[in-house]
Amino acid sequence: MADSTPDAGSLAGGAAGHRRLAELIPVALRAFAEGTAERGGPAPAGGPAAVAASLAADAPMLPREGVGAVRALDGLGRLLAAGSVDPAEPWCAAHLHCPPLAVAVAADVVASAVNPSMDSWDQAPVASEIEREFTAGVAALCYPDAASPDAVVTTGGTESNLLGLLLAREREPGVVPVCGRNAHHSVARAAWLLGLPAPLVVDCAGDRLPPGALDTALSGLPGPAVVVATAGTTNTGEIDPLPAIAEVCGARGARLHIDAAYGGMALCSPRFRHLVDGLDRADSVALDLHKFGWQPISAGLFAAREGADLGALTVRAEYLNPADDTEAGLPDLLGRSIRTSRRPDAFRMAVTLRALGTDGMGALVAHCVDTAAAVADAIGEHPALRLWGAPTLSTVLFRPVAADELGDELVAGVRRALLEAGTAVVGRAALPPKEGGPERLWLKLTLLHPGVTPVDYAPLLDLIAAAAASQETGIRAGQSTVGS
Repeated sequence: MADSTPDAGSLAGGAAGHRRLAELIPVALRAFAEGTAERGGPAPAGGPAAVAASLAADAPMLPREGVGAVRALDGLGRLLAAGSVDPAEPWCAAHLHCPPLAVAVAADVVASAVNPSMDSWDQAPVASEIEREFTAGVAALCYPDAASPDAVVTTGGTESNLLGLLLAREREPGVVPVCGRNAHHSVARAAWLLGLPAPLVVDCAGDRLPPGALDTALSGLPGPAVVVATAGTTNTGEIDPLPAIAEVCGARGARLHIDAAYGGMALCSPRFRHLVDGLDRADSVALDLHKFGWQPISAGLFAAREGADLGALTVRAEYLNPADDTEAGLPDLLGRSIRTSRRPDAFRMAVTLRALGTDGMGALVAHCVDTAAAVADAIGEHPALRLWGAPTLSTVLFRPVAADELGDELVAGVRRALLEAGTAVVGRAALPPKEGGPERLWLKLTLLHPGVTPVDYAPLLDLIAAAAASQETGIRAGQSTVGS
């Protein structure tokens, strides 16, 4: 019972905190290992009912009397590992959900133990300096020739896209958002939250925003616009023609925000940096290092070509950033975010980039892009599968050939069968074929694992083909029964 009663010796920080952590972290790691072994694959088998049952069989979540740190960590840690999808498994490839690097996770332990709160300097002296230096480096990466760029830390692309529209609204209160049909759903949500008109949505060809259609849309607007282009769409990983879009925005006097949450870190790769040419012509850019960056969630960044634009975030709270403190030289952290209390997420990003360097990060990006290209080639040669098109980044879309006759029901059934069995976590996307035509459902592999090869995916392609054959049999049997 004594272990369940907290005291000063239970704290993670302070002079003795590392000793307590040294006792408990091995417990957590052992539970993690046991749960991972129990799962035995990329996802827990049995679907939602089985996962809920595994938790229900354990002790109550809110007991009146505690079970102690060791039992709590061991029990729930094992359950979490056993009942989670694991993006470190090659066949867990449905979403933009990366396996984090160990160095980033280890850095997060230090940050969590020290627990700086990034809303005032007196809560985060050196963490704020690390964040300032890191974000300055990110801003220079996005805007190498700009005079005074700046960047701030966000929770991800959704918050960064919100900031992009917010800064546009502060410049032009009546601004209208304009985006392609390929844009992330957070663009429409941001417009709603900010009280802006619903985005004017431009149809896309092959999941890319056509500059000509954008120009026509802008020509019909009576007032100012903010265009949201995408460098790495969620469905396909396609990148809008950024230089041409920047030209259109310049000619029409529109502000440009680029959602590069997925593709932006191609900036680190000498081989693939050309994919995001034109990024530096945007007024603002969204990046996510919990995609290409291999960070634990969350690790978002927002860069502005004109650092002064971030002055729109300024707010005063006497207990956090009083005027006399800032005049005396204490940095104002409250104006670096739309949030108040926030974690030192820049710390693990900074540790990771220092460990790998931008070249090392770029090499990981290039590996994933190369892997996707090879997997796409294998799909193109597979007799039972049809490729949507050559990937731009690391997203590969395809579907069983049998679905051409039997429809999207077969595609959806294959995905759910694999998930239910716990053998693979494959995504889905609804969009027209790349060459045009009616919308169809496609299977999606988002390949963010930096340590696997195309060979690791060959058995998965065969498994998907076999699952499609099984679904086909069931669908035809059902059609036969209905027909009789």
